[in-house]
Amino acid sequence: MIDDDEERDDPRKLPLYKKGLEIYRVVDQICQLIPYEDDNPLSHIKSIMLEDAMMLTVKIAGASAGQLYDIKMEAAAIIRKSAMNLMVQNHSLEMFGFEHVEYFQIVRKLLDEYRLLFIDWVSKFDKWNYIIDRWGLFNPPGVGPFDHDPDDDIPFD
Repeated sequence: MIDDDEERDDPRKLPLYKKGLEIYRVVDQICQLIPYEDDNPLSHIKSIMLEDAMMLTVKIAGASAGQLYDIKMEAAAIIRKSAMNLMVQNHSLEMFGFEHVEYFQIVRKLLDEYRLLFIDWVSKFDKWNYIIDRWGLFNPPGVGPFDHDPDDDIPFD
């Protein structure tokens, strides 16, 4: 088991990070089969896929560097969005005539493995180390955007 200090020291040791890197490499290999052409929609899809695949590791590193629950949850939401985008890209590839769509099933299988690691990773976020998210999106369970912040009662003089 990797503790919080070790995660902050080197997030690349996390199984989730390693799986994200594996996904990026497979997506990159598939994207190399797409020739670059300025007016080709597949070229645009290629850049979106690579960006989404990169987020699976970049945001883990960012979340690991921080300690606050809301920062980690924000990174987790971006990771989830990127993974979900990747999960459905085979439809875009197929729609625009990519001839090797079957390779994308490898990505979908890896993403399902990634999802299970992601669930475990998020479950280990420290719910007691937070700043109230006044937008109401990334608060720990039981904390609302209009709750009183006990830190407001600390005298600073």
